[in-house]
Amino acid sequence: STPACNAACIGCLSMQRGDSPFPYSQPRLEFSPSPDEIAEVMSHHFDRVEGAVASFGQGCEGEPLLRAKDLAAAIRQVRNTTARGTIHCNTNGSIPSAVRDLAVAGLDSIRISLNSATPLYYERYHRPSGYSFDDVMRSVGVALDAGLFVSINLFFLPGFTDSEKEVESLDAFLARFPVQMIQTRNLNIDPDYYFDCMEFQESDPIGIATLLARLRENHPEMRLGYYNPPLR
Repeated sequence: STPACNAACIGCLSMQRGDSPFPYSQPRLEFSPSPDEIAEVMSHHFDRVEGAVASFGQGCEGEPLLRAKDLAAAIRQVRNTTARGTIHCNTNGSIPSAVRDLAVAGLDSIRISLNSATPLYYERYHRPSGYSFDDVMRSVGVALDAGLFVSINLFFLPGFTDSEKEVESLDAFLARFPVQMIQTRNLNIDPDYYFDCMEFQESDPIGIATLLARLRENHPEMRLGYYNPPLR
């Protein structure tokens, strides 16, 4: 839905800075489709597929919240003609007011990406421009308050995600924001490069299996998965 983004994530699939040690894998769109074009594609999918999901912000896109006004118009256009299909947004959660506007328009679910629930590591990985970790937290709260199905796209890297302090930060985040799902997204990046970028001091991890067991025990109503579920 958009080629633009307000973050410069270290492991971005669709854009890399000139000094990056690796290339991006899939180029972004080179144009911004109109609300009518977006609605047309969504309606076509919903009319033909049972349990269909239409997602903004897939890997070949920028940040959909930057086009919230147009996306809201497309959502309204679709919902004026059908109640079928789940309308979903994958996002960095940078603009809480945009999340609210999309929810009012008829968005069903949202997935917000985090590499870490620790502000310092979040900033070092996502390299946000014009927003902060606090804005992302506000977006999570706005989405929950609006009744959206909220997932966290948590970038998993063994040795980092399952370090004791990261587990404590994640547990505190989930106690504050009882999201419905965590998607355990494998972070495809060289771990040494990642640790250097994070300036992360390695510690003895508890293990991914132990982390998942702890999440299930402490947050039994929360799903663990990998894909955005259909809701309609």
